Amino acid sequence: MANRVRISTIGAAPLGLQPTVDVAEALDLVRKQWEKEIRQVLPDRPDLIVLPEACDLPGHWPPRRIQEYYRARGNRMLDFFAGVAREHRCYIAYAAVREADDGTWRNSVILLDRRGEIAGIYNKNHVTMAECDDYGVLYGSGAPIIECDFGRVACAICFDLNFEELRLRYAAARPDLIIFCSMYHGGLMQAYWAYSCRCHLVSAVSRLPSAILSPVGTVIASSTNYFDFVTATVNLDCLVAHLDDQWDRLKALKEKYGRDVSIFDPGLLGPVLITSESEGRTAREMATEFSIEPIDDYFARCRAHRAAPGRIEA
Repeated sequence: MANRVRISTIGAAPLGLQPTVDVAEALDLVRKQWEKEIRQVLPDRPDLIVLPEACDLPGHWPPRRIQEYYRARGNRMLDFFAGVAREHRCYIAYAAVREADDGTWRNSVILLDRRGEIAGIYNKNHVTMAECDDYGVLYGSGAPIIECDFGRVACAICFDLNFEELRLRYAAARPDLIIFCSMYHGGLMQAYWAYSCRCHLVSAVSRLPSAILSPVGTVIASSTNYFDFVTATVNLDCLVAHLDDQWDRLKALKEKYGRDVSIFDPGLLGPVLITSESEGRTAREMATEFSIEPIDDYFARCRAHRAAPGRIEA
């Protein structure tokens, strides 16, 4: 059944304050910046707001000064975003460097729920060597799937997008949405992660286009050089199917369900995205009704066919 979620992403640049600025003043200025940024998307009443990596970083400060700032900040920005989430009944993906209970550091996405409580935390698996050596940020090890009231969510941060290990864990887990908070855009890797994990992806990238992508890698909505934010509604009740041997079944599906189903072809790729616009049938139920094979089942059958005796050259 249709599962529509309104997502806002904000790619605001850090303030760029000088290291000589008083820490308390810097914290106040950063909070005011995010009050202003979030105010831009609130009229759309989003279900989810996604913020860039280390969104409350005041500027390119030296390591000791940064740690002094983060220790003074503590949970103040977390509490601020939790208050926004609670007041506006939305999820917020707050990405920040934080000090763990044992005094070590993590680069994290903290996903706040509609009550302002922590729904889950992802720690960046692939920090850069400089993050670890200069700032003491430890590599994360987990790849949690966070359960939200609209679906199952995974997270990635910046440099993570270069590493197959994390992507393959998510491809096996099949989330409904990947949240990507970053200072690096990733280019074609955003589309590849969305397609290979068969899920929507929302990116929030400082200074660069932030976008919402479909499970076939197409951009649904993007921020621009004029506006560093964008909001769009996505329907998470969907599945990817390959066109091979399924043209007639897809045609029959559309003929029966009409406007209650969307069959989107991104072109050049081979698969299509089937999305249920029905209030009574899921995309998977529709596909099953017409014996439409999901793409990974089709590829598994292709591999099995190849592996049968006598089918591989000597």
